[in-house]
Amino acid sequence: MKKYLLSFAVLSLFYTKSDACAWADPDYDYFNLFTQTIIKDKSYLPFLHSYSTRFYTDYSPSLLAQIRDENIEAWRKYFNNQLSYSETLFLVNKMSMNDLNELKKGNPNNQLLKKLGTGFYTKYTEGIDYLIEAKYLEPYMKINYIESSDSFYYRENENDKNATHLDYNKTIAALTSLYNAAKNPEIKQRYGFQLVRFNHYTRNYDAAAQAFKAYVAPIKLKGAPYIMALDQLAGAQRGMDMNSEANWNFFQVFKDSKSRKESAFVSMQLSDTASFNNILKRANTNDEKNMAYFLLGYQDFTNPIPLMEKMYDINPDSEILKVMAARSINEIERSYLPTYYYASTENGTVVKNSTQNNSDKTNTETAEPKKEELSFWQKIVRFFKNLFGGSKSKGETGSKADQSDDELLDNPNRIPVYSKNNSYYWSENDQQKDFLDDLQKFASKTKEKSKDEYWQIADAYLMFLKKDYKASTEILEDIKTTNPEYLEEIKRMKVLNDIVSQPKIDAKYEDHLMKDYAEYFVEKSVKKDSTNQYDEYGTAPSTADFLKDVLANRYFLQGEDGKSYLMNNKLSDLQYNPNSSLVKSVEEFYRKPNKTQFEQQIISKNMDNVGNVDAFFSVIYGDRAMRTADFAKAKSYYEKAQTFAGIPRENYERYNPLTGNYEKLVYDGKNYDGFHNISNLIFGHNTWESFESPQDQSMKAEDYSLFPFIKPNMNKLELANALVQLKQIGNGKDEKSAKANQLIGNVLYNTSVLGYFRQVFVMDVDNSNGGKYDFWRTDRKNPYQYYYKNFLDTTYIEPDNFDLSINYYQKALNTSNNKEEKARILFQMASAEQGKYYQYEAKNPANIDYSDPKWSEKNAAHDLQMTTTKHEKYKTYFAILKNQYSDTETAKGLMGSCIYFEYFMKK
Repeated sequence: MKKYLLSFAVLSLFYTKSDACAWADPDYDYFNLFTQTIIKDKSYLPFLHSYSTRFYTDYSPSLLAQIRDENIEAWRKYFNNQLSYSETLFLVNKMSMNDLNELKKGNPNNQLLKKLGTGFYTKYTEGIDYLIEAKYLEPYMKINYIESSDSFYYRENENDKNATHLDYNKTIAALTSLYNAAKNPEIKQRYGFQLVRFNHYTRNYDAAAQAFKAYVAPIKLKGAPYIMALDQLAGAQRGMDMNSEANWNFFQVFKDSKSRKESAFVSMQLSDTASFNNILKRANTNDEKNMAYFLLGYQDFTNPIPLMEKMYDINPDSEILKVMAARSINEIERSYLPTYYYASTENGTVVKNSTQNNSDKTNTETAEPKKEELSFWQKIVRFFKNLFGGSKSKGETGSKADQSDDELLDNPNRIPVYSKNNSYYWSENDQQKDFLDDLQKFASKTKEKSKDEYWQIADAYLMFLKKDYKASTEILEDIKTTNPEYLEEIKRMKVLNDIVSQPKIDAKYEDHLMKDYAEYFVEKSVKKDSTNQYDEYGTAPSTADFLKDVLANRYFLQGEDGKSYLMNNKLSDLQYNPNSSLVKSVEEFYRKPNKTQFEQQIISKNMDNVGNVDAFFSVIYGDRAMRTADFAKAKSYYEKAQTFAGIPRENYERYNPLTGNYEKLVYDGKNYDGFHNISNLIFGHNTWESFESPQDQSMKAEDYSLFPFIKPNMNKLELANALVQLKQIGNGKDEKSAKANQLIGNVLYNTSVLGYFRQVFVMDVDNSNGGKYDFWRTDRKNPYQYYYKNFLDTTYIEPDNFDLSINYYQKALNTSNNKEEKARILFQMASAEQGKYYQYEAKNPANIDYSDPKWSEKNAAHDLQMTTTKHEKYKTYFAILKNQYSDTETAKGLMGSCIYFEYFMKK
């Protein structure tokens, strides 16, 4: 695990309970394969599903450009479409008042106005005069802020203009006069809007309401000026505590406006059921009822199907119903297609962005997916294939590579897989439901009624999640559309169905991937979206990322671990979890002759720079051999690793206490690089336990005078050679052989998870804490269930075997006649035995739910049981040391330097 990563336990805590933390973005934790934004009415884009922001357009601000402002559209129509939308937007919202005044004088300076000519003012005099007046008022059109004793912000130095800075009587008189003089009904209504807004922002709420009745409502137009005035009326009604009326009018703005839906929704303040019911009671038209049901579904999204059924009964072709469907599909997709599958460090089981369920056995919810529905003919074919193909029973062990297509297709771990409790902000009191079946039935029903191909696409996608790829593809083939967004979604889904339905990824299929789908696998340079405020999280997961995960999963299930690993990781990442079996599989792929084009271009590109690759593998194998005390084997590997370039920590930084800074690691020929510069203190023993202290303070050398081959500074080959010689000497029966065995025991203990030199045989640069030094918590050789994408987040190193060091210490103890030496050896044996207890403790956590009313009693009982076990089974050598060697100078010295030993001796 990388040194700067949080440990998995801490990461899981934040992930499952505190996903709203500033550094976590839940919208980067799913693939968005069903593109929500294909809805036709883009005014609803803000209300698509997002967890990281209140509105979807906050997550992706660039989408706002797709929402047309009805006010700009109205002005464009007023100008007889003489201007484009962007030109109209510039004229209305951005052009200065001075430029318009110059046009009015017949001397336009602005390039757009020059192009339009002086006749433009003559033709649209009332409109241009209105815009001049509106631009004069606009800087003041803010409500005056009134400070209160509960105000949160300090505003003393703010001098922003607001409506109260204008002369009230003069402004009202001017706007009224302009209203009366206007001939064009739309322009007249716009002056009415200004009267309502000005009264609202000067807190003359009743006058604002009267202005709406007098100047806006009588003009029987319900276009953009009316909507804007109604928005202001609703605000004034809120100021008069007419909340029901305000909500209703904001509701009307929400329903009829395209660009003001967000603000109207926020202004509605629908915080209780009564507010919804009041709107629903007043809803007379189908559109109003549909919109009311949508708002209710938008607020409460546990299971959307009942509300969608109501909306269907009103109008199965309504656009807002498609928005609900998009949100529902998005919610389902998050549960079926998470971007990470986390392996539990407690029991080796796998969870997907979910909360661990505390129990003695794993209760992690990973519901088995529904099997693909087979036709009668398919069932017959499978029967005979199984009958004559010699397929293995589920309980029979065998090579993954020998699995039949049927076994691969039936594997419950073929993603997509549903994961309960994968939703954000989920709590144990929520009744989360997998409503995929209900949603698919709804989509299938609706596609028969609606004329929009959207529902066919939705149905096909939901069939994809149900793993009925044949039915999904058939639906897609039948869709006839010219909508470019629909066509893109259909194309993507056909690719998904093809790849995910393939039983086995073999060389022939890899050729097919490169021939037909290279665009999804060949990486392209992507420009950073400057408008996206969430760029710090990196590129959002894509279809290509999902397909990469699918293939990684398929290779994993097929037993091709090396290829599975390299789909999501770099070769150099093996340094963080140098597991021997995985390394072997990666090496087999590395040495594979005649790789396919896919293997060469897509997988092999992750064989990044580690220096000499053969030496890199040899160091890992040699290290593992050392940890298993096979010193001769380790020596043979280290002989092949002498060109090792160093552990590839190109971006690794560590704290330098001399400078007080974090500095990049540089191998200068003096510091430990994974192979060179190992002190002979690795044969010594602790003076005190401190990983942070310099080695000559934490460790003390033994007497090496009998073993001249132990050099003050060694590389791993020299270290292995020294251990080979010590092992041979240790076969004797004298004090020298006793010392040799003691030194071997020291090396094995000192390089274990408890030792000062714990980094030496686990491909680490120093002994600072990290996931490599967690005690092994599972009996599974491989803690992964799906694939290796989260490789750096899960400890995957074979556990220490403390019996190895204990056995060498025992040989030394049996041979030595020196009581002081025996006391030292017994203490080292006791320390190694502590390691065995820590491993036992890690495998036997309490797993008592905090909500259990008897948590305290159960927790106390578990602690007592663990303490009893520790003293009965894991204090053997401490007891011997206390009972037989307490009078030695060694024991007395240890009591002064080891608090725990002192405590034990005095009990």
